Amino acid sequence: MTDASLMLQSGRADTVVRQHFTVTGVVQGVGFRPFVYRLARELDLAGLVGNDSGAVFLEVQGKPVRVAEFARRLRADAPPLARISTVRVTDLAPDQGWGTDFRIVASQKITGAATPIPPDIAVCDACVAELFDPYNRRYRHPFITCTNCGPRFTIIAALPYDRPATTMSSFAMCERCAAEYHDPADRRFHAQPIACPECGPSLWFDSRAGGRVDGADAALAATQRALAAGAVVAIKGIGGYHLACRVDDETAVGAVRARKMRGAKPLAILVRDLAVARRYAGIDDTEAAVLSGVARPIVLLRRRADAPVAEALAPGSPLLGLMLPYSPIHHLLLAAVPGTAGPVPDALVLTSANRSDEPICFTDDDARLRLPELCDAVLDHDRPIHVPCDDSVVRVVDGEELPIRRSRGYAPLPVEMGPGGLSAPAVLAVGGELKNTFCLTDGSRAYMSGHIGDMATMETLGAFERAVGQLGEMRCRPTRLAADLHPGYHTRLWAERHTGDRPLDLVQHHHAHVVSLLAEHGRIGEPIVGVAFDGTGYGCDGTVWGGEVLTLGPDSHRFVRAGHLLAAPLAGGDAAVRNPWRMALSQLWMADIDWTPDLAPVAAAAPDELRLIRSQFESGTGCVPCSSMGRLFDAVASLLGVRHRIDYEGQAAIELEALAESATDTHRTLLPSLPLLVRSDGVIDPATMVQTLVSALYAGTPAALLAAAFHRAVATAVAELVSQVAGAVRLVGLTGGVFQNALLLRECRNNLQMKGFEVLTHRRVPPNDGGLALGQAAISMLIALGEAQT
Repeated sequence: MTDASLMLQSGRADTVVRQHFTVTGVVQGVGFRPFVYRLARELDLAGLVGNDSGAVFLEVQGKPVRVAEFARRLRADAPPLARISTVRVTDLAPDQGWGTDFRIVASQKITGAATPIPPDIAVCDACVAELFDPYNRRYRHPFITCTNCGPRFTIIAALPYDRPATTMSSFAMCERCAAEYHDPADRRFHAQPIACPECGPSLWFDSRAGGRVDGADAALAATQRALAAGAVVAIKGIGGYHLACRVDDETAVGAVRARKMRGAKPLAILVRDLAVARRYAGIDDTEAAVLSGVARPIVLLRRRADAPVAEALAPGSPLLGLMLPYSPIHHLLLAAVPGTAGPVPDALVLTSANRSDEPICFTDDDARLRLPELCDAVLDHDRPIHVPCDDSVVRVVDGEELPIRRSRGYAPLPVEMGPGGLSAPAVLAVGGELKNTFCLTDGSRAYMSGHIGDMATMETLGAFERAVGQLGEMRCRPTRLAADLHPGYHTRLWAERHTGDRPLDLVQHHHAHVVSLLAEHGRIGEPIVGVAFDGTGYGCDGTVWGGEVLTLGPDSHRFVRAGHLLAAPLAGGDAAVRNPWRMALSQLWMADIDWTPDLAPVAAAAPDELRLIRSQFESGTGCVPCSSMGRLFDAVASLLGVRHRIDYEGQAAIELEALAESATDTHRTLLPSLPLLVRSDGVIDPATMVQTLVSALYAGTPAALLAAAFHRAVATAVAELVSQVAGAVRLVGLTGGVFQNALLLRECRNNLQMKGFEVLTHRRVPPNDGGLALGQAAISMLIALGEAQT
């Protein structure tokens, strides 16, 4: 209890007290200093508030009852975008020379600490109202923002977060903006990206056909005309350039696919509002709240049968990815330009401006070099982007967010890794090969980067290196590195080249998945049975893992492989991943079922392919044992005739889930039994299930019922195997990319809960490899702590 509290209890309420507060967490760039200023003035307290590199510091002096009320409201009434981690309070001797003034002081740089960097935030309702108010001086200003909204992470070059340390530093505030910036009563008090039409960035349109059009409204009108005519337009956004076109134009959507080399992977849609969104997808209350929240992610939603989209937009997908406007430019693009005629879009395809497997385009040089091959015109502006950041993607499962890609709106918010944290050296964990993100730790906090991409090109590796440097400049230099165990991963090879004299911890893939789940829930060190199902992960025995059940004790940096899917031959490596029919043949081979031409995967293969695969299986040449649950989903998808060749990762499993979901609740009571055997040694053997499934196909059982029955069989086997290996442990985690499947996730969780287990699922980082780096970092920290203790 502080001296001020004792004074208050003893009745000496007229005594003047002085306290120093240090507030850590996401408290810069979210309006925290203006909030403190207004609160102190309201309570008639003297003092000061300022930023330093690691926190907000402040001092207040006044009557004890008011200082106590200030301390209470500091947390209770904090700005909605603030995330307070700690508040440290120190009693000081009163200073009689302070008077009654309260002021915001200059920011300070301190050594060895850095405050969390806030993410980019959707433009707020108050700014949108001003944007469309003809009497407001920021009417139709494409860069309108205030303390409560706008770009943060993508424009910050250094900490503390002040305008000179942002990409707005070259835009001198006009007199009126400066007055608002310095007025504590104004919503733009200390809003670092503040600007107006007189002093802010400029917007223009440039096309090969018609040249350059300057002026915001003229540029927006030209963009709308180009889109209506079927053009593909690149639009510079918050974290990079997007490609936009009409959602119902087959030719335009096809052009986007061809130019991006996108294959069949679905494209996202930007919609004007929730009413428009409901024309495209079924949306429940939770999904509506996520769509309209400050992060404004792409939300994967149940597609309406009559959704007015081109067939090429999301071929074969039961889901559509929708997002609401998050920048002023988006709002303006989807609204009429005064004084102009012509069609106004209420929805647009909006996808990152890059070829597949390349990073998003975000710099002026990038735009000059890469955009001409991707688009017909550009809606551009001159506010630089310091850090590129792709859009985030989420699903909603049973009323909770399930992250699929954690980027804009979320990154780089820290993950607090438990009460009291892990006091360990700073670690850089470089993540995986697909859906790459990296993680940089700072004490007990882990900072996940935005989405980098698949590490298959020099461009992506360059983006990775640049992002590591940018985040490292604002945090701290890591003293330890962590990477995946796979000897061929570009991320591991990069870590080995950059280790220097620092330790490098190599972490098994599925172990990292399980610990990432523990870390995001702040439960590192608790015994857990981790079910890690994905497509591919390098196993400790050099084979391909991916259907793993691991047990972890109090020392989370160690694990036991307590169970797994029976390994089947993976013939041809990546060729088997791209061709699910190969995995179907593998499972038929393991189940001793003849490859008759009436089986869908056999019919999908050419005769010479069948001969080659048979030879490989017989000799073992070119085959790696594979226990991947993701590959089993591929095999079943091919057996049911759903998908034999894929254009993007997970396509076959996604379509299999959709087929299973199409089995109505009435039919679910009639699902056939597909026994998935769990052996006493902890091995899940699918042979009997495959045999039963093939027999059911011959008997004419509808594929939708078999798809649903397969999901149920996997969930039943998971609950049985977990019960077999758990012992006294009652905590279970479901992780890995296979658990992006909402149907499987739901059934596994329900089955486990009915057996009395507490079930952890992902809520803050993706279950796929986009969350891998968090687990790598936590394991490396635990190893360091263990070494320090010995």
